Amino acid sequence: MSRGSPLQPQSFGPWELRERLGTGGFGNVTRWQNKETEEQIAIKQCRQELSAKNKERWSLEIQIMKRLDHENVVAAREVPEALQKLATNDLPLLAMEYCQGGDLRKYLNLLENCCGMREGGILILLRDISSALTYLHKKRIIHRDLKPENIVLQQGEKRLIHKIIDLGYAKELDQSSLCTSFVGTLQYLAPELLEQQKYTVTVDYWSFGTLVFECITGFRPFLPTWQPVPWHSKLKHKHDDDIVVYEDLSGEVHFSKHLPQPNNLNKFLVGKLEQWLQLMLRWSPQDRGKDGTERDKNHCFTQLDQILELKLVHVLNMITAETLTYPVQTGEGVSSLQQRIACDTGIPPANQELLLEAGLAMEGHNEAAQLGKTDHRQSNAINGDEC
Repeated sequence: MSRGSPLQPQSFGPWELRERLGTGGFGNVTRWQNKETEEQIAIKQCRQELSAKNKERWSLEIQIMKRLDHENVVAAREVPEALQKLATNDLPLLAMEYCQGGDLRKYLNLLENCCGMREGGILILLRDISSALTYLHKKRIIHRDLKPENIVLQQGEKRLIHKIIDLGYAKELDQSSLCTSFVGTLQYLAPELLEQQKYTVTVDYWSFGTLVFECITGFRPFLPTWQPVPWHSKLKHKHDDDIVVYEDLSGEVHFSKHLPQPNNLNKFLVGKLEQWLQLMLRWSPQDRGKDGTERDKNHCFTQLDQILELKLVHVLNMITAETLTYPVQTGEGVSSLQQRIACDTGIPPANQELLLEAGLAMEGHNEAAQLGKTDHRQSNAINGDEC
């Protein structure tokens, strides 16, 4: 979908056209602002020449959007009476909340994110999109076209909020929970969709894993420049725990189980998210999202919740300039943490001085969790004499 082009001035009643937000297969999305209240909404308008099947999909998208209510799914709005005149055919308009932050693709294209997003941003995205997908799947809805272009950013009270948009390809599960027809964006499609096989909600797992890998590294995990037929032929040989397949300068293809460097994650999170991506990017749709022993179909989201709930303490060793990361439990004392630091650095606890960012020293009887935050961004310093 192309985005962000200005338009000729146009108004209906108090509503003024401000810009075209996107142009896709179904039609246009435009931003309108009320001159009196300054309220802004996005209007999605269907093209007249759509096929009968696409018209049916368009009507289904509106039906789905109107009954969804989740912070991380773009909300439908009532179409203002003055804007009803925009409808030039027998298909209704779709009004949605306007998200001023643009889409995730725009954010990924920033030079600062060429080797992946910052750790805090990745964790927020993981929390938001996993929450949205869990909600949609509980509603028995598969998105089927999850990609950076279909995630928009809205400024909340404390942070940016990610919201899933564009349910034009969404599919409500039938009684057998299997679907067979699809047209979508190839780069993020699960293998079973390319094979035109039956599929379930696990197609969204693959797309989510692909998207998260790209946010961490700056590129898609599996031969992103290859055409579908050779891509499929090569990828079907990957092992369950391979999360990246790349071609070197000589044309040789390599498989790897690890996140490539550089990225902006600490070493502890790298290990945890490698394990999670190994679940999300399994070739077999039946095994995807499961850990081999746990048969819970939502295991991947349970595992991700556990990662996001971790309290991590980042310790900067002032002697070596190395940052160490430790998960801490509620009730664990600073003295216990100091023993772990001693094992890694060779600095005995008696020679350690743990400092908060503000420069305050922590005593051994204090709780280590005070040094950590669930948003993974707390950092501390250790001064000491190596023995």
